[in-house]
Amino acid sequence: MLNQIQGLLNDLSTAEQRVANWVINHPRQSTESTLAEVARHSGVSEPTVVRFCRSVGVSGFRELTLRLAEALSRPSTYLHQDVAVDDSNADAVNKVFDASIRALVDTRSQLVGQPFDEAVQLMARARQLIFIGMGASGYVARDAAHKFFRLGIPCSALTDIPSILQFASIAQQDDVLLFISTLGGWQDLTRAAGRARESDATVIALTRPGCELSEQSTLLFPCVPAEDTSVFTPMTSRLAQLALLDALLVTLALFMGATATDKLRATKSAIN
Repeated sequence: MLNQIQGLLNDLSTAEQRVANWVINHPRQSTESTLAEVARHSGVSEPTVVRFCRSVGVSGFRELTLRLAEALSRPSTYLHQDVAVDDSNADAVNKVFDASIRALVDTRSQLVGQPFDEAVQLMARARQLIFIGMGASGYVARDAAHKFFRLGIPCSALTDIPSILQFASIAQQDDVLLFISTLGGWQDLTRAAGRARESDATVIALTRPGCELSEQSTLLFPCVPAEDTSVFTPMTSRLAQLALLDALLVTLALFMGATATDKLRATKSAIN
């Protein structure tokens, strides 16, 4: 949760940043304080604290304190330190694995309130599922399309801007487009999501809360990386995206029941 707040800091209003900075500097005290106390310590009004909570992807102050408490209760062995040039190979390898573990634990702590139920109902009756991503997220989109089609729903992956924009322009009401973007900063992806919404298609986004892409989505799965993807090739953020999509696949299969079981059995039998 602290990583999520830190990553969204520049997107917050000046007053919300005051709340964010106080929470980051006093995480333990934040979990033990009332809404009024946090507002007083931050020098803002109580409605500003509530707006801050929503801006960082939680439903309200209570969920914020619960998420902070979860973050603070994690084992210290999950803490990650950046690999240094003078690290031994063994240290570097351990740090990479620690970062991967931390990414999954962080993602798990953000699952409360994520719209799995709403998403699977829309996906189960979709004409087709379109997984959309650029760069490293494009590989995640391909992986998702490769898995989801086994449930018997037509699937495809789009990973280049011309194809994404063209498909968004002809999307239909019963199409579901799943946009995968680490930071949600690609303007063309935001344009495509907007065009799809204009056609009454469903847009599901796995991205950073508060970004332009998230604002164009029908449903948002907040996915905040704990790495600087503007400097490093996305690694741990990709694991978080893959885990969320795997969870979505399983919940969709459970929702579809015997239909999904039959399709999965048939696809398995085809290659045995």
